[in-house]
Amino acid sequence: MHDVYTASIIVILVGVLVVLKRVIQGPTLLDRILAVNVIGTKTIVLLALLGFLRDRAGFFLDIALAYGLINFIATVAVLRYFEARCERRSLEIPREEGA
Repeated sequence: MHDVYTASIIVILVGVLVVLKRVIQGPTLLDRILAVNVIGTKTIVLLALLGFLRDRAGFFLDIALAYGLINFIATVAVLRYFEARCERRSLEIPREEGA
């Protein structure tokens, strides 16, 4: 059974590397934020798999749950920050060309 957990961990790590490309090359800021959130979600799954692999599932699942909450709160906070920043920019008075 440990081989299944180890193979799953390797597959998830490969998925993290694929998503990391989107973090670096993402065409928009929202793509990058979403990619970071996906990496956080994959980290939660990795923590759970490590817990089962080490036969300490309860301990690792508690850590994964706390990490998941932090990941969610951080994502919401970053999105609200950029939403407020975009609203402030739209409220600015546009300058006329040549003036």
